[in-house]
Amino acid sequence: MTQVETTVHYDNGYEEEYMLQEDEWDRDMLLDPAWEQQQRKTFTAWCNSHLRKAGTQIENIEEDFRNGLKLMLLLEVISGERLPKPDRGKMRFHKIANVNKALDFITSKGVKLVSIGAEEIVDGNVKMTLGMIWTIILRFAIQDISVEETSAKEGLLLWCQRKTAPYRNVNVQNFHVSWKDGLAFCALIHRHRPDLLDYSKLNKDDPMGNLNLAFDIAEKHLDIPKMLDAEDIINTPKPDERAIMTYVSCFYHAFAGAEQELSYLSSSSYVVFSESQLLEWIQRTTPWLENRTPEKTMVEMRRKLEDFRDYRRQHKPPKVQEKCQLEINFNTLQTKLRISNRPAFMPSEGKMVSDIASAWQGLEQAEKGYEEWLLTEIRRLERLDHLAEKFRQKATNHESWASGKELILSQKDYETATLTEIRALLRKHEAFESDLAAHQDRVEQIAAIAQELNELDYHDVAAVNQRCQSICDLWDKLGTLTQKRRESLERTDKLLETIDQLFLEFAKRSAPFNNWMEGAMEDLQDMFIVHTTEEVQSLISAHEQFKATLPEADVERQAIMGIHNEVQKISQSYGIKANIINPYSIITIEELLHKWDKVKKLVPQRDGALQEEMARQHAHERLRRQFAAQANLIGPWIQARMEEIGRCSLEIGGTLEDQMTQLKQFEHVIVAYKPNIDKLEGDHQLIQESLVFDNKHTNYTMEHIRVGWELLLTTIARTINEIETQILTRDAKGISQQQMNEFRSSFNHFDRKKNGAMETDDFRACLISMGYDLGEVEFARIMMLVDPNATGIVSFQSFIDFMTRETADTDTAEQVVASFRILATDKPYILVDELRRELPPEQAEYCIMRMPPYAGPGAPPGALDYTAFSTALYGESDL
Repeated sequence: MTQVETTVHYDNGYEEEYMLQEDEWDRDMLLDPAWEQQQRKTFTAWCNSHLRKAGTQIENIEEDFRNGLKLMLLLEVISGERLPKPDRGKMRFHKIANVNKALDFITSKGVKLVSIGAEEIVDGNVKMTLGMIWTIILRFAIQDISVEETSAKEGLLLWCQRKTAPYRNVNVQNFHVSWKDGLAFCALIHRHRPDLLDYSKLNKDDPMGNLNLAFDIAEKHLDIPKMLDAEDIINTPKPDERAIMTYVSCFYHAFAGAEQELSYLSSSSYVVFSESQLLEWIQRTTPWLENRTPEKTMVEMRRKLEDFRDYRRQHKPPKVQEKCQLEINFNTLQTKLRISNRPAFMPSEGKMVSDIASAWQGLEQAEKGYEEWLLTEIRRLERLDHLAEKFRQKATNHESWASGKELILSQKDYETATLTEIRALLRKHEAFESDLAAHQDRVEQIAAIAQELNELDYHDVAAVNQRCQSICDLWDKLGTLTQKRRESLERTDKLLETIDQLFLEFAKRSAPFNNWMEGAMEDLQDMFIVHTTEEVQSLISAHEQFKATLPEADVERQAIMGIHNEVQKISQSYGIKANIINPYSIITIEELLHKWDKVKKLVPQRDGALQEEMARQHAHERLRRQFAAQANLIGPWIQARMEEIGRCSLEIGGTLEDQMTQLKQFEHVIVAYKPNIDKLEGDHQLIQESLVFDNKHTNYTMEHIRVGWELLLTTIARTINEIETQILTRDAKGISQQQMNEFRSSFNHFDRKKNGAMETDDFRACLISMGYDLGEVEFARIMMLVDPNATGIVSFQSFIDFMTRETADTDTAEQVVASFRILATDKPYILVDELRRELPPEQAEYCIMRMPPYAGPGAPPGALDYTAFSTALYGESDL
């Protein structure tokens, strides 16, 4: 087994190291299992001597301490202190936790454990377990031993030396070999209890007998358990020091009560006991301690406590010393008398040591009872004061909280509140109810404190009860008012909620109804613009349909009125004083009724207006039919006359004079038809004055008739003029009637639209058909002749003039110059590029070769003089 070193540190800074052995021989002995066996027995017996006070014991020192439970119990027994509550689990960590609690307690007593851990104890490490128990023995059994300024091991050794000094064959120098023959144990017993053995009969050569005698007497008479067997000490060259120290410390503690005797009193100093004086003091003090009359105030009770403390500090200690000295003197006297074989001392009746002990025990009991009563009374008064102060604080806080609550709860602000305000008041009231419920516990606490003050007989309990009753009465009243206010708020909330729903319904129904009425008023007041009886009839039908919806609209109006009346009824019936305004609509019932009345007035007005319009449209219709009847005759008549004139102007078979005669007849008929036109103008004037702008009975308008009539007059006049011109042309040019007919035939053929005029393309086609080889320049020259105003139209007269001129002679120099001027875009000269672009190649080259340069101002290089060329070409000048 390896050497185990335990270092113990104490709070006073003193440090002492105990080694299991001190030299090499000692360390060798540690390898002997006898060392472990001795410690096992001794430490087990020592532990059991304390554990039996708790009704338990151990069998195996390294096994029974593994869960830490009995280890904690051992420390509680030897220290008199409570350790933390142990863990009752059976897991390893529970055991470690319990052992740690024990080790922490040992550490808290100023002991520093070295090399001892909870895991080793839980694992049953015997070395660590024995080392731990030795540490406990050192701290609680040996450390406090003090003899003549030496302590612990040295103090215990000095005590043994002093006690055994007078005895033969005893020389205590250590805690191992000095105790092997047993005489040292016997000397300690005989020194303190000579009545238990006769030391003179002991033999040094009988260590077995000596040891067994000492161990048996110690176990039987001194209540010291047998911690070693005699064989363990005798058969070991050097007994275990720790085991012997542990065993001897038990003897020290067993004889500590007798340590007051230092020497025998000499026979000459022996005096008679002072029992009477001590008994008299006890008998005088006991009734005072038995007086349990309570005081009402803490001051008076504290005065009693101070008197009791004075008794404890000043009066009792001398008497305790006196009693102890009396017992010591009595025992010393009896011992000396017994040693000297004299009869024992017998005090007088009633003054025996037992009588003093009995009286003292009574005093102790009375003192204990008086102290307990004092402390109980003080605690009671302290509690009373605490409860009274607590009552005052809680009552004050509650009264402060309750102040003004009754007035708030009595308010009728809900009568003038809106729905939103009511709901805010409800939430506020709910918060107050929560606060009230929270204060329920406070009121109950106040009542409970008052009840406890009554039970504890508080001196001013009447005032407490009165205040408590006032608080309870106010609390009940607040509860009643709270319930009533909640009922009022909830009732008002339901009413306002109903009103709010009615308002919402009013808004939902009044908005479309109001829109319908506004639309109806707009329609009824709308200025209608119609032109036919059908349109008026359509408006009348629509109006009749609208009137058919009025009964249904009136039902809706009554329903909306009913909603409004219901709101008024609720407000008046339940006394709602709030200024109730519909939050969902800006439409008022008055506005709806006003608009309804207006609709009812506008309906008959609309009826009258429509009937008037219908009569007016019937009159207009008559005017339309009258105008249409004439226009439908005049329009076709004008068209027929236009066609006749056209046919006449295009006829080829007769002579121009025949055409003239026929046209004159047409003109006479047309002039005779003028009154019909005038009459139609009169009818049109009536229509215009009546603002009639359309007429479905005819496609002819007066404007059409006027234009047609003017066109007819213009056409007949123009045609007569054209025939007259043709006659003059024929006669002047000597054109035969046959040629004239040919010209007419060609013109009529190419007059595709048959309107007495050829367009440009038609005219070109006509010329080509007559054999003209036309270039652009030539055609442009001809168009300037037949259409000098560039209208794009060639009239028959222009065509006759052209054809007459063509058949009469050829081109002149002026015509050629005019043609070149067109090609030159009105410049007095022409360029080579322009000739080549506008003329055929042969003609262009011909002109370029023979046309002289232009000599006028501002001409560019290469400019040619087309005027000189044309004049020379027709022989009017020489080039």
